[in-house]
Amino acid sequence: MAAMIEAYPLLAFALLFPLGMLLACLWPMALLRMPSYLAFAPIPAFAAVLFVSDDSPLVVGPARLHLTFALDLPGALLLGVAALLWITAGAYASPYLQGRPNRGRFAVCWLTALTGCIGVFLAADMVSFYLFLAMLTLGACGLIIQHETAEAWRAGAIYIGLGLLAETLLLIAFVLLAMDIPGNGLLIGDAAAALPTSPHRDLIISLLIAGFGMKAGLVPFHVWMPRAYAAAPAPAAAVLSGAAVKASILGMIRFLPLDTALPHAGTVLAAAGLFAALYGVVIGMTQRRPKVVLAYSSVSQMGFIVAVIGMGMIAGDGRTALAAIFYSANHVLVKGALFLSVGVIAATGRRYLLPILLPVAIIAVGLGGLPLTGGALAKIVVDGPLGDGAANTVATLSAVGTTLLMLQFVRGLVTTVSTDQEATAAPSLFWPWLSTAAVSLIVPWALFLAVPEGMLPNPLAPELLWKALFPVLLGAILAAVLWRWVRRLPHIPEGDIVVVLDRCAKIAPAWGKTIEQAEGMLRQWHVAGISLLALTLALGATLLAQ
Repeated sequence: MAAMIEAYPLLAFALLFPLGMLLACLWPMALLRMPSYLAFAPIPAFAAVLFVSDDSPLVVGPARLHLTFALDLPGALLLGVAALLWITAGAYASPYLQGRPNRGRFAVCWLTALTGCIGVFLAADMVSFYLFLAMLTLGACGLIIQHETAEAWRAGAIYIGLGLLAETLLLIAFVLLAMDIPGNGLLIGDAAAALPTSPHRDLIISLLIAGFGMKAGLVPFHVWMPRAYAAAPAPAAAVLSGAAVKASILGMIRFLPLDTALPHAGTVLAAAGLFAALYGVVIGMTQRRPKVVLAYSSVSQMGFIVAVIGMGMIAGDGRTALAAIFYSANHVLVKGALFLSVGVIAATGRRYLLPILLPVAIIAVGLGGLPLTGGALAKIVVDGPLGDGAANTVATLSAVGTTLLMLQFVRGLVTTVSTDQEATAAPSLFWPWLSTAAVSLIVPWALFLAVPEGMLPNPLAPELLWKALFPVLLGAILAAVLWRWVRRLPHIPEGDIVVVLDRCAKIAPAWGKTIEQAEGMLRQWHVAGISLLALTLALGATLLAQ
């Protein structure tokens, strides 16, 4: 009973504290000073992860229309690492914003996205999940357009357009699910339990996969990622790519019935995820800007996580959820550290570059599975759900490609160093980045060692060390080979598919005029008469032929 009483104020405070800071921005003096306090907003959420000892729900509102919040294990793991990233990125954002315009607007959008992110991780019913997901989308869009450049406005338009489409599909799925839940409850757990026997099962699963797939950046709906992460300020890109996008992964895990074998839907999801995992690497290799390379890496990594969930659906193995969450938790911290490193490297001269570039390279290559890093541990955890078949082979290819892509990122990062040889990053930027980098190396080990002994293989076993090292070595060799012919690689514009759509949109008006002229000509009586006569003769000839 004591644990239950303790849980309620902590869960409430985790949500109300950033929301209260957001509402305080209505006061001009608070708005002016708020960028300096962004790092404090996620601290209650992190405290909730540490001290809430059970998943007792927090119910807010009247009996007939209430919101329910709880901290289950997948939500706690993601919320814990996401809160750490929001803290360090918030500390990074404060000096980053110094002397820049629209600092107050940035703080408002940051707190809106943060509140939405925390709310999604804590939501236990469909209404609160949808409410906070929409809040997260709105805040993220504001962060993307922060610089108000043409690139930022275009990226924001693409992001909000796909975001609203995804949320529309999810809303339809939630309404259909609500019809199948016994009683008047709208709990996510009840919805997932009712889904396998629902008469609309296939439609609901299709809507859920499409909606969450757009949010996760599955191909061909990935086009928002390269544009958004390139346009957003470095601290915003860090939290969006690291923490915010994981809302889609948690949504899949919570709503899809992973304990029930659904081979057809699982195969579609796994295939889409594995395709995205390889597609992100191939297109990312043609990019030059470090933030864009990281964006395509996120396309690849999110695809891989979705593939793991799909493999779990095929087998009906509920344990897949924790494997996907562990992989996601590592990605949250690593990708956050890498995006923050972009600003630190840009402020550093060549004389002091190596001490910073070395840990960045280790963290980056660790994403491909470098032994003893969180990436290697994540690969071990997901090996079980992937099995030994084609999916495992694709996973190995993805590890090779990720290593190749991360080395491409490090190579591009070197070209962004300060022109001042003696320049060093300000301590207020350096220490938040270093903290995130350290956490990205330590936390995966802490989580891995918390698993009961015997449930996972020994990561220090020679065969596992070699299995992790082989794709990294192969990726490094391929990188060295490709860099010799780098000028021969095709240059694919950022956003790839969306660029084609943009060009089609420019051509469309010309085609529209042509069609309008053709329609006007066909409306003339003599043309219409001749066409009708020809059609009549053709019909008559057909009848005679029979």
